[in-house]
Amino acid sequence: MRRLIEVKDTILTALLLVAALFLMAERTSGGLNNVRTVSVAFLSIIEEPLSQVSTYRQALETNRYLQRQNVLLQDELNRLRSAESELQSLRSMLALKTAGQPDLIPAKVIAKQLTGLNNFITLDAGERQGVKPGMPVISSDGLVGTIILTGSGVSQVMPYANTLFRASARIQDSRAYGVAGWSRDQQRVLHLDYIPKTIPVNIGDIAETSGYGNRYPSGLILGEVIQTDSKPGEDTQRVLIRSKVELHTLSELFIIPFQPDSSVQTLQNLQEDLF
Repeated sequence: MRRLIEVKDTILTALLLVAALFLMAERTSGGLNNVRTVSVAFLSIIEEPLSQVSTYRQALETNRYLQRQNVLLQDELNRLRSAESELQSLRSMLALKTAGQPDLIPAKVIAKQLTGLNNFITLDAGERQGVKPGMPVISSDGLVGTIILTGSGVSQVMPYANTLFRASARIQDSRAYGVAGWSRDQQRVLHLDYIPKTIPVNIGDIAETSGYGNRYPSGLILGEVIQTDSKPGEDTQRVLIRSKVELHTLSELFIIPFQPDSSVQTLQNLQEDLF
């Protein structure tokens, strides 16, 4: 009987505690709602900058990836451009060789010095390929210069942009003859001297080697007339021509196996001794 009373008291106490907790929850439901509201507002405020940080990190990763892809694509584009330029140059040289110069010696530029007055270009062809001093060097755009030194597998060219360069030249249309040399003021400009004023020379006319100097064969393109200059009291005029050969970008060219006529050279030497 005593145990039953004790159990009944325990059960009653438990029921009272449950009822008290229920009442407390009902009374504070408004406060809990306020807490929930404040918590949701606080979390929404924090969530926005956190989401921006995540988006910023993703943008950084994407930017790094795109930059790397851009570098790789730019490198590939430069390779393709270089290959296209070399292909066009080789096609022009092939057309030049097919046009009537079957014995041309092909060569590539391996070194350049184009910043002074006595400039030079080094080629990868020399005595083994039959290259000799005095041979003219051309590209698909015209005369480059002449061979001045040779080695076993290399040779050195004196280009037209050199103070020692001289070439007997003529204007194609008017057949006006003169001597061409390099104008130091401009890299690609040659001056053609000793042309009589009575012979008209027009802008755009083409100048070529005449073959009279016994140094170059006739018909090698020197450039295009860009200016004529005549001074009062002088019988001749100076003609400026612009070469189409860009020495700074030159990479492939041909050597003409041309040697000066020894008989002409002998006559010139006899004339010098005579006078």
